[in-house]
Amino acid sequence: MEKSAIVFLAVPDHLKDEIKAFELNPSILLPVELAAGETSLDMPTLSWEMVISGMLRLIAANGKSSAPDGAPPDHAAFNSGDIVQDSEMGGIPQGWIDYYRTLVFTVKPEIYHEFTSAAIVKTETGDFDMALEINAILEGLFPRSPGVLLNKALILEKKAESLEKKGRACEQENADALEAYQTALSAEPVLSDTLFNAGFFFMRHRDFTRAKECFSGYVSRAEKDGNPDDIPEEKKNQAQKIIRDISGQGFDDDSYREAYDCIIRGNDEKGLLKIREFIERHPKVWNGWFVLGWALRKLGRYSDGLEAFKKAASLGGANSDTCNEAAICLMELGDLKGARKELEQALQEEPANIKIISNLGVLAMRAGKKDEASAFFRTVLELDPADPLANHFLADF
Repeated sequence: MEKSAIVFLAVPDHLKDEIKAFELNPSILLPVELAAGETSLDMPTLSWEMVISGMLRLIAANGKSSAPDGAPPDHAAFNSGDIVQDSEMGGIPQGWIDYYRTLVFTVKPEIYHEFTSAAIVKTETGDFDMALEINAILEGLFPRSPGVLLNKALILEKKAESLEKKGRACEQENADALEAYQTALSAEPVLSDTLFNAGFFFMRHRDFTRAKECFSGYVSRAEKDGNPDDIPEEKKNQAQKIIRDISGQGFDDDSYREAYDCIIRGNDEKGLLKIREFIERHPKVWNGWFVLGWALRKLGRYSDGLEAFKKAASLGGANSDTCNEAAICLMELGDLKGARKELEQALQEEPANIKIISNLGVLAMRAGKKDEASAFFRTVLELDPADPLANHFLADF
């Protein structure tokens, strides 16, 4: 959806005296955000809030770098009264952006904390796109800020996790989160919190080698003389335990990561070969058997996949994911009673997991229980009104 336009204006007389702590430059036009759908401005109603709003829009679109100190404002091909739409806001001279940035800091000295808190609230309520918009403004105001870069990675990670829990495609969101973490890890200085959170991100994506590197860096900082980063003892201990687990269970074995990467990209046959290599070296690690079952299930080898999931459960992997995957195999093998038992066990662990509830709906459909299936799919839509699978099945009822 196209956002409201911005009009460029010379500094109006009635605003000149409202900011005493900032010397206005009359050669730089001020951007004013128009009301949605409007193409003109009622000058008597113009306020600094409207100007600041326009500046923040342009800073978000242009301000991820900074001109050298003392650099003069660039000449701009804009005249007073020119209007730019949202899709046209990327060509503002850097000198103007730096000028706007300084003015914003003068008017809103607490903007970092104010906007960071707002982005956190939006993330917690699931409004990830608005959280990213707010963070983009902070990226423009504070180019290469380690804290802002970490917040972007966290928002993108939460967005991907939310989609995954709903059973929706999230490959692009995960790729964006990975890129954001890589950027945050390249910042100077790298925050300890960035290392800690990136470690968990890589753990979730089975990149245990990089996870171990991040947690090792985190522990190293905690053990510096005096613990200058003030890292809590419990978080240091947690990181140390993860490092021991990764090494002790062979998760830093490249064959595990390669197997996972192959399967998630659809190269199941190669992934199958790689995970068998891992299991030969680490036969008592349940994660290896789970990935083996996952590959076999995707290849349609449901009996073999089911045996692999049973093995994973016996080695300590009796969790909701294993139960859900075993249920899919059982369903395809015609054991609807066994599949339901697995799914109900998974649901006890994660009662709001959309994938599990959807599979219960599919199972009820296969058993000819349309009313029960409808109830499951309606529950899915209460959690995610846009769920395509639930909407598809309910459309046929």
